[in-house]
Parts: sequence; structure tokens; C-alpha cells
Amino acid sequence: MSETINVAEAYERGRTRFMGIELLVAPGALVPRPETELLGSTAVEALRRTGLPAPRIVDMCCGAGNLACAISLNIPGAHVWASDLTEGCVELTRRNVAHKDLGSRITVLQGDLFGALTGLQLEQTIDLIVCNPPYISEARLNGDRASLLADEPREAFAAGPYGLSIHMRVTKDAPRYLRPGGLLLFEVGRGQDRQVATLLERNDAYENVGVVSDETGSGRVVMAYAKE
Repeated sequence: MSETINVAEAYERGRTRFMGIELLVAPGALVPRPETELLGSTAVEALRRTGLPAPRIVDMCCGAGNLACAISLNIPGAHVWASDLTEGCVELTRRNVAHKDLGSRITVLQGDLFGALTGLQLEQTIDLIVCNPPYISEARLNGDRASLLADEPREAFAAGPYGLSIHMRVTKDAPRYLRPGGLLLFEVGRGQDRQVATLLERNDAYENVGVVSDETGSGRVVMAYAKE
């Protein structure tokens, strides 16, 4: 996670900008980071390439709802299901959806990953799943990244002993919801791209695994398509 923004100042203002749009921020949810714009732009470009007039998207671990709102504003025909585990994230996402007048196009849900989608009959219908999960190991949060917890909630960062616990769970369960040819997109921490790509390559449900690098050459987005 980047530390190039001043989290305390963002909370004091109550606003930030992400992919050119103004969004509300509040304690209880991670302040959207500039590096996550790479995940958002990769998702938007992929959706535009499909040419689908009304793509169906899941924003898993939606946080402040920044990806859901940005994708919806860039892909006007899209419908997004945005979900997160915590009340703070869900409430802030709902506020941002209302702030951007996207209530007819974004459904906000609360639950443990794909458990939030239970009963909605979305299986095998989703064109794209975008996920910016927690990805910092517990050891680093107790060490060199402890400063991240000064202003923001621990659950926004902590991801098990290796920083990949949520990536592993989403990789396992996403094929149930993706249509054949649907796309899964992850944000990853610096140096995690090869590990996450390997997770996807070892799962027979995926093909065409790829990595998107940022301007420094670091792989920050990992993608894979559900097998046709």
C-alpha cells in the first residue's frame, strides 16, 4: 500500500479524488490510493474491449466504493455488485453511490467475500470481478508497516501470514460466478505478482494469466480469464 497520501488530512477533509472523481472518505474504510487507479483503468479498458452494452461486474472488497463508482461512471451500461465485510466500508460505499447518483447501477452488499452474493442467482453470469484485497502480512503490520494502522482500520491491510489469504480465497471461489471468458483482476503488493499469478496458473478454472506493471515496472495487477 502506498503512503504517498496523507490519510489524516484526507479524513479531515472528508474527500479525496480517484480516477478523476471526487469521493467521500471516512474512518472505518481505507482511503483510496493512487496506485489502485491502475486496477480501475485496467478494468475499464478490459470492459471496453468486450463491447458488451451492459456488463455485470463484482467489486469484491469494495472499501470506499471507489472502484465501483469509477467503473460505473466510465462504463455507463454496467451494473456493479459491490461488497465488503465491514459495516464501515459498506456504509461509506453506500454514501459514495448516493453522492454520485449511481443507486440504480450499483448494488451494495455486506458479507464475507462471495457469501455476500448468496441467493442473488449471479452464478456464471459475471463478466468481470475486480478485487483490491488486503495484502500485507501480519508480520509486516507488526513491523515496518505498523504506521499504516495509526489512522486506518487493521482489516483494510491484514492478509494472513503471507499477505495472500484473500487472494487465495477469491481465486478458489470466483469461477463459480464468472461466465466462461469472464475476467478476474487483482491488485497485489509489490513483489507479490508472481505468487498470485502462480495461484491462478495452478487452478484449472483459469487461462491466459497476465500481469500489468506500473510506471516503475512493478507488477501491481494480476489477471486471469475463466476458461471458455
